[in-house]
Amino acid sequence: MSKLIVAGIGPGDPDSMTVGVDKALRAADVIVGYSVYVDLVRDRYPGKEFVTTGMTKETERCRTALDLALQGKNTVIICSGDSGIYGMAALVYELRGESDTPEIGVLPGITAACSGASLLGAPLTHDFAVISLSDRLTPWETIEKRLEHAAEADLSIVLYNPSSRSRPDYLKKACDILLKVLPPDRPCGIAHAIGREGESSRVLTLAELRETPADMFSTIFIGNAMTRVIGGKLVTPRGYHYD
Repeated sequence: MSKLIVAGIGPGDPDSMTVGVDKALRAADVIVGYSVYVDLVRDRYPGKEFVTTGMTKETERCRTALDLALQGKNTVIICSGDSGIYGMAALVYELRGESDTPEIGVLPGITAACSGASLLGAPLTHDFAVISLSDRLTPWETIEKRLEHAAEADLSIVLYNPSSRSRPDYLKKACDILLKVLPPDRPCGIAHAIGREGESSRVLTLAELRETPADMFSTIFIGNAMTRVIGGKLVTPRGYHYD
């Protein structure tokens, strides 16, 4: 039976890719993905057939991968980070529907919340929420409500897709919503270009974050009431007792 693997490649550097995903890509006949993500792995897997699509072509990409698998080709469609967290896994299942062919396998990867947190310190040691600021598929009113509730629940918050050319002020808008509930000195962090050239991280306050530029390669972290800066790192204690 033909099989399609949906694989998360992590932040982009080979050291952060799981062994299982690496094995799947080595065994693949065809690797399908967004052009930017395919470029991250192309040199590592020579001799493969690569099929790419551009931004906003997710449905076309997944249909193509399903069709290739039905042709009997060992096919892997790749996502940055994790395949099921803002990845293509759900869409692949939706497009296949109730059919049992091709067989679908989902391989996880390290999402930006995890890899970015490791750069900044340990900001997610307690409960947290992950929210995308992209309103391409989710109405801004829904995003705003989720931000408000996460802040009121005192969750640490991770923001994906904070800004883009068409949404240059969305991070500022999100900070304004959070500042209605959270103090301006709440510790925050930015992780940029995680696992790629130009990787950087910065710890700052929520008030400073409001005035800080970000892009689609930035992941934002907002601490909870327990979060503090220790040795220059962003740390959210779990509450363990120690002497």
